Amino acid sequence: MIQRNATAVTGSKVKDVQLPSTMPDPSMSIRSILVHLDGSTHAEARLHLGHQLAQLHDAVLTALFAVTPQYLPLLPLEGDSLASRMAGRIDPGHRAHAHELVERARSWGKVSVEWLELSGEPVIPSFARRAMSADLLVLGQRDPADAAAFDVPGDFAEAVIIDGGRPAVVVPFAGSATPQPKTVLVAWKSTPECARALAASLPLLRAASKVHLVCASDNVDEGFPAPVKLIPYLHLHGIDHVHEHRRLDDSGAGREILALASETAADLIVMGCYGHTRARELVLGGASRIVLDSMRVPVLMAH
Repeated sequence: MIQRNATAVTGSKVKDVQLPSTMPDPSMSIRSILVHLDGSTHAEARLHLGHQLAQLHDAVLTALFAVTPQYLPLLPLEGDSLASRMAGRIDPGHRAHAHELVERARSWGKVSVEWLELSGEPVIPSFARRAMSADLLVLGQRDPADAAAFDVPGDFAEAVIIDGGRPAVVVPFAGSATPQPKTVLVAWKSTPECARALAASLPLLRAASKVHLVCASDNVDEGFPAPVKLIPYLHLHGIDHVHEHRRLDDSGAGREILALASETAADLIVMGCYGHTRARELVLGGASRIVLDSMRVPVLMAH
């Protein structure tokens, strides 16, 4: 390894020390991955992607089975209390399906897979709390045609991203997902949400052969297709193959992002997730909602 000299001060003495030529930035690495499992037919695709990402990035992989308990009908049962009947139960078939996936994943390669499960806790806040100690989440897009997925709240993915504060790859129920995207579309807006998503995507962007950049119209001057200093920022991280596109029309940003992803044959979309909770109801931004509803490629999002 090439080394360079630096000066260190020890008490009143000054001496030369050897430092490596490149210092790794631990904030830009993926070392802990958390995958959401349920009883749906798409859970295996999420686990498979998480396993591949863990193998590529030498990361710890955890599979967390998290669903909403089914509540039993309030029928009068002898010797049974109202409290016990209201407690609900996890569908045993769904749990068995998820556990079987984890056992199978343990034979896929050198990555060890830890099994965790929630048992009766409120599913979104409990999953979000566990997500806070992960570098990257792997979640799934809602499939309205999958009857086995209805023990998970419809807004699970976006609510976990917003409540947990961690970046997530949302896997589409239609289409494919790759752990090494070759073409990535970055949808940029000068917001903390987008900055966090971009920072989380850096390990993937560095390995991509093409990076496409599209910016919100309120972020750019007429003479510049990209925000000032964004391209140099990417260059600093070894990302030089950036193609800039037209500005996004705010009124149809979600649809334009999806259209551009199709046009560029993107393997991954990177964007901020915009939303908030109001009176216990999740209110999601227009572009975020459209992309999550209609995506056909994975989306890396952060709030």
